[in-house]
Amino acid sequence: MYLSFLSVIISLNYQDPLILIIYLFLENVRCEITESRVDKMDDTADIDIEILKECTLCPRVCRVDRTRYIGMCTAGRLPKLSNIVLHKGEEPPLSKGMGASAVFFSGCQMKCIYCQNMGFSQRGVGFEITVEELACAFLKTQRGSASTLDLVSPTPYLPWIIKALDMSRKCGFNLPVVYNTSSYERVDTLRKIEGYMDIYLADIRYTDNQMGMKYSKVPDYWDIAQKAVHEMYRQVGPFDEERMKGLIVRILVLPNNVSGHEKALEFVANLDKDIPISLMSQYIPHFGAKEDEMINRKITKDEYESALDKLIALDLDGWMQLDEKEKITTFGVDWRCSESDIQKLVTEEIEERERSFNG
Repeated sequence: MYLSFLSVIISLNYQDPLILIIYLFLENVRCEITESRVDKMDDTADIDIEILKECTLCPRVCRVDRTRYIGMCTAGRLPKLSNIVLHKGEEPPLSKGMGASAVFFSGCQMKCIYCQNMGFSQRGVGFEITVEELACAFLKTQRGSASTLDLVSPTPYLPWIIKALDMSRKCGFNLPVVYNTSSYERVDTLRKIEGYMDIYLADIRYTDNQMGMKYSKVPDYWDIAQKAVHEMYRQVGPFDEERMKGLIVRILVLPNNVSGHEKALEFVANLDKDIPISLMSQYIPHFGAKEDEMINRKITKDEYESALDKLIALDLDGWMQLDEKEKITTFGVDWRCSESDIQKLVTEEIEERERSFNG
């Protein structure tokens, strides 16, 4: 069956990438996918494109028909990316070597008035691509020596991401997958992707619903985030660098304790003191934040050191930000995929699997 199907593909001269993808799914091209992961993929098949007809992926539950309109997140019917870069500015275990492959999706369920990525997170800047192109982009970043696949604000695109991961893994993709999230997530949605994400990189933005409403336009941030972080922890436990798996919590210290960072640190300590904390100091008042008297400035050294003291007092560990940082932390990636790119990547994988099989 394998050789006969391969002869059909060859006779078609690899002209249709869809045929190649179908072939990969039917034959698995001798890909090495662990049994546990395959089983989990079968369990989570219900996160389907059909959900977009009445979208309930995020806690906004806007029920917009995204096959015809855009949702509150500004996402529509196709995957939409702003860019993919090799990012050395993520937490050290995630960005070793050439860096994390940061996939910046367009759109977001949060509407933070200080968002540094406003252009693509809230204004829809980006490129619509197919699922096949997304799978190809994942493979190209792996071949570019990325250490992890860092999915930034992926929630609106999960049905496509899951399909793209299925496709790319059958073609040899094996990077640890990072779910880089605001933690404004539905537990039901997180359960549907269990087994696909190796690392949850979860922000805790606020510990007060009123602050969440004022600065990110969501009425229930802290209520939702606590449940989401608990679910992420249930799935993967605390981050373990040896396994490249687990939960990391990020806390961006905001001026005047708007972030409620002390309460956030206490929440994590009560959950598990082995969860590493990334305590961030790089807040800059962008856009609407410039007009708000509470957050219209950078944080002071005293504010950051106070947060750090609290982290130490709670016997937590993780990463702090030093004053000195590399000026260049991102590098461009040739991630755009034409039909010929898809054909080439799949052909190379078939040939590699054949060599391995025959050898």
